[in-house]
Amino acid sequence: MLFDTVLIANRGEIALRVIRTCRRLGIRTVAVYSDADADAAHVRAADTAVRLGPAAASESYLDIGKVIAAARATGAQAIHPGYGFLSENAAFAAACEDAGIVFLGPTAAAIRTMGDKITAKQAVAAHGVPLVPGVAEAGLTDEQLITAAEDVGFPVLIKPSAGGGGKGMHAVFDAADLPAALRAARREAANSFGDDTLFLERLVATPRHIEVQVLADEHGTVVHLGERECSLQRRHQKVIEEAPSALLDAATRARIGEAACNTARSVGYRGAGTVEFIVAADNPEEFFFMEMNTRLQVEHPVTEEVTGFDLVEWQLRIGAGQRIDFAQDEVTLTGHAIEARIYAEDPARGFLPTGGTALDVVFPEGEGVRVDAGLDAGQRIATDYDPMIAKLIVHAPDRPAAVAKLRDALQRSAVPGIVTNIDFLRTLLSREDVVAGELDTGLIDRMSTGSEIEHTPSEADWAFAALAVLGDATKARTSDSVWNRPSSWRTSQPAVLRVPLTHEGDERLIGVDLENVDLARFERDGAGSGGGGTAGAGVARPAGTSAQAPRGREITVREDGVDRRAHVWTTRVIDSRAQRPTLEIWVRSETGIFRFTRAVADPTLDPGEAGAEVTAPMPGFVIDVRAADGEAVEAGQPLIVVEAMKMEHVLTAPMAGTVHLRTAAGAQVALDELLATVTDDAGTDTSETSDSSTDASSTDKDGQS
Repeated sequence: MLFDTVLIANRGEIALRVIRTCRRLGIRTVAVYSDADADAAHVRAADTAVRLGPAAASESYLDIGKVIAAARATGAQAIHPGYGFLSENAAFAAACEDAGIVFLGPTAAAIRTMGDKITAKQAVAAHGVPLVPGVAEAGLTDEQLITAAEDVGFPVLIKPSAGGGGKGMHAVFDAADLPAALRAARREAANSFGDDTLFLERLVATPRHIEVQVLADEHGTVVHLGERECSLQRRHQKVIEEAPSALLDAATRARIGEAACNTARSVGYRGAGTVEFIVAADNPEEFFFMEMNTRLQVEHPVTEEVTGFDLVEWQLRIGAGQRIDFAQDEVTLTGHAIEARIYAEDPARGFLPTGGTALDVVFPEGEGVRVDAGLDAGQRIATDYDPMIAKLIVHAPDRPAAVAKLRDALQRSAVPGIVTNIDFLRTLLSREDVVAGELDTGLIDRMSTGSEIEHTPSEADWAFAALAVLGDATKARTSDSVWNRPSSWRTSQPAVLRVPLTHEGDERLIGVDLENVDLARFERDGAGSGGGGTAGAGVARPAGTSAQAPRGREITVREDGVDRRAHVWTTRVIDSRAQRPTLEIWVRSETGIFRFTRAVADPTLDPGEAGAEVTAPMPGFVIDVRAADGEAVEAGQPLIVVEAMKMEHVLTAPMAGTVHLRTAAGAQVALDELLATVTDDAGTDTSETSDSSTDASSTDKDGQS
């Protein structure tokens, strides 16, 4: 018998994912939320919801006492931790057990063992699981690690024993560079995890990241559900995942699957887990254990699509004490599945998190297309949590068909109001090496910051935005008088209207020939209707919300004798730097997704404050101000620390001079908001703005895999 009530100790798309399975099984669900998520989709989708506390995760989602109290108050018999937050917290698993509540995951002992990379390696080595050559012992000093590196052989990879997400990891190719790299790695590990224990591994050339999904029950049965390829990463964070891997043959698949099962057996594992391996692209028969994730993975849907198993259902069944009722030889992989993670981040700004309010949420639907999302139109993306907002998953008969289907699905996706990585994902999936399955974990990092990262609007896109502005003006009018129509009929008006627009600092006057534009028809056909065609077809909404057409308008323009179609959304915002109203226009076309604004004049600084500007590279909170107003500073000196979505960004002085602060610790700031100016001694205007990608450093505070 399964549970009557399950509490989901998480938020966003994973909470909705768990709710979906529980609802199918007739299980009552309890959502928990912070103040930032009070109106979130997962809160509305659950049968009941309990407030945990303020937006800060430490006072809400990470507060073990509050989560346990919520479960007791609502009669929850089990807690699903999702991923991130408390999902791999041994103390939380133990607290659930002490409270008589089933933790839908492994035992606290298994979490502790696998949570420490050194003890994990020692545990799996005893069960014959292959390890990367290296040295992994507790308490090794820098001198001992330097000596051991001679036996390991260069290049080596320094890794912290605690934590994850790539923090504290350093590749070292020359012995002379090792001492400094060890010192830096210890500082980063201590700051991120409170533990500066390090170990060394040989650096595997052209590495591929392949992981295996396992299930284990409390009766001793362990099976694997095939592998997933997760080699497409940036900053050690996965971006694209697929199943099965194009690299492995049947024999290697069986061997790596058995190694994963032995890893689970080494700690008496229970529930769903993932064993991660590193594989050399030029020698795929050789694989090495990296770590075990003792929870459900973000990328679990691709395994579900190719195997037909509902992993959340099996977490519930195993947690209720049921046996796994199928054998290893009954697991078959059918077709190919690929998942793209959609993040609220700006690839052109070094993948910094963005945030914002979703004007609309548009994803395709249809056979072989699945959307796991936790976002509604009108919902604000809080900068307090991980920037992933959705996952787009496709399933097809083979890998080439799956890659093509995912590219098409991304083309029909948009979250206007929020800068996302959707266009970057389309570019990534169009690369010849990715299409051919020639992947490795450094591929994205090697991509240039030019055309492969940045998307430039076409002339048609500028025209779409200009027409959206005119359509917005038309909507505001209540009279049909010819005197109120923005057309060329007026005696004082030229035939071509010019609309001032800005895109990423590029300011233009876009001419619109209204002799060939029927604005009345444009408004009647488009406003609030979704328009039909590509933009209006197949709109999938997150669970718990109603399906509806996009809230924008569809426009067709003629370019070089060809009709081009786009969907547009407009909204009025306050410009964060100019502090004045402006019109924001979002265009989704075959070229990509672009944000335009009505051109506004730059703010005029006070005479004593003209100088180089320091602006917020992302929306978030000022957590530290490291200089006093009026203080003399040097170029590169840290001034302000902004935190958003588990990342800290240190803003530095763009020049030597006197700093004039326009913010304070604790302030909430918008993207590109002016935070400070630096003037030289004479107070002359340098006409510079600090570039967050080069004059500041970022630290990812918590990785999610």
